[in-house]
Amino acid sequence: MKLKSAMRVGAKQYSAGDKAPMLFIYPFFLFHMAMFGFSGFFMAYGADDVDLVFLYLHGGIAIGVYLVFYLAIFGLDEVKWMLINAGLGLLGIWAEISTIVGWFGKTLEDFSPWVHVTPFLYYILYTFLLRQLLLDITGSRDKPARRRLVEAGYVLASLILYTTLLVTGSA
Repeated sequence: MKLKSAMRVGAKQYSAGDKAPMLFIYPFFLFHMAMFGFSGFFMAYGADDVDLVFLYLHGGIAIGVYLVFYLAIFGLDEVKWMLINAGLGLLGIWAEISTIVGWFGKTLEDFSPWVHVTPFLYYILYTFLLRQLLLDITGSRDKPARRRLVEAGYVLASLILYTTLLVTGSA
């Protein structure tokens, strides 16, 4: 994958068009975003006294920074795909987060709709990153026919998982 704008990784400066250091980017962002996502998730759903403003600042600043990096690393066209992911993700978000909070004897309706904003946005960003990883590990980013097949499989697998969670009552 080639960078869409400049970025620095350690002492090395990467310019637009350079091949991105995938062995750094995916592990770093998957781990980093998981830590922020989990903390935001637990603040939203695990604590009763977290101020909504703090929750939004904690998550909002990180989400904003991740979006800047996504644009620099993946480019506008790929970030647009995140909107497709978000549309598909609404079903997945509802099914999966509902299942997770159900493990703790709660439902999504037990929380104010405003509490869901940060965990839902993290979910969208994380699934976007997983799709990017899938495109790279399958070598389909620059191969249109393979890419269409991988993306169709991604959407189909997502729909099967989310529908299964909803139909089985796990969500």
